[in-house]
Amino acid sequence: MTLRHTLTALLMSASALAAQDATTGMQTLMIPDTQGTRHLEGFLWYPAETALTEPAHGNAVWEPILVAPDATARPGPFPLVVLSHGMFGNARNQAWLADRLVAQGYAVAAIDHPGTSTFNRDPDHQRQLWNRPRDISRVIDHLADDPRIDASRIYMAGHSLGGFTAVALAGGRYDPDGFDAFCADMPDDLVCGIFDRWHVARSPEDRAAMAQDLSDNRIRAFAVFDLGGTQTFSTESLGAIDSPMLVYGAPVDLEGLNLDVESRALVGALPPSLTTYHEPETLAHFDFLGVCTEKGLAILKEEEPDDVFVCEEGREARRAEHAQIASEVAAFFAAH
Repeated sequence: MTLRHTLTALLMSASALAAQDATTGMQTLMIPDTQGTRHLEGFLWYPAETALTEPAHGNAVWEPILVAPDATARPGPFPLVVLSHGMFGNARNQAWLADRLVAQGYAVAAIDHPGTSTFNRDPDHQRQLWNRPRDISRVIDHLADDPRIDASRIYMAGHSLGGFTAVALAGGRYDPDGFDAFCADMPDDLVCGIFDRWHVARSPEDRAAMAQDLSDNRIRAFAVFDLGGTQTFSTESLGAIDSPMLVYGAPVDLEGLNLDVESRALVGALPPSLTTYHEPETLAHFDFLGVCTEKGLAILKEEEPDDVFVCEEGREARRAEHAQIASEVAAFFAAH
């Protein structure tokens, strides 16, 4: 048995009794910005006492999860996992993972990142990408004194642009000159195009803000889901990261991400002793979103044909991938 499967088995046996009766409590998060307009909204999910639940975070395209709004928490405190969504995603995108982690005894928080969320695409917030890692640190600040949270056990997972956010929080430093040179050589690169459209790091002030140390040493370990943005970080800073990193690459190309300059390059630059890499051959970029409903694909074909790919193979195959990923993430965090 590999270490990967041994850790998963140990964690699953240790939490089996609790998971049998697990209920996911849910509370709305509101974190005001006292010095500006970057207010954060999202959710906290946690192990709850009640068995009474209702569906949440679903619609005609996406399957919901079952939650108990504002339910009394089970005796804690619980380790905390903070999630960061991808470009133009939102706090609900990884609710499937939150639900499964709660069953393993974690509390999980996620917010909508202003400027790069489904609901807020403000150009100034978009340009100020250095605030994405700070959003996560603000969530940790907000929950640090919550009696449900064990502030000594904080973890983070991020998908796509959320993976970029995770790497910055782990200690990756934006390299303005290096990224300019990369984009000069590879002008068709997806991330180069996005950063250009968003006017990221154009002025000297913005370049300095992007290149600052955005790490948060309260986070003990990270899970990175098919990130975009490895090429923006200095190789030196990636090699100096001293936090355990679980990295997933998605080889089924539906997003235009080049694994050789993204997940594989990240793993090649990180310290090998702290890095675990998975690249399941059937995994696609949008498999880190929720499970699609039976009618989800048909609805997208009729109403949003440009977005059909998010529900391709988006039901039972994706559900099985979710089960495996959630087990591996929970085991990885438990080991650290």
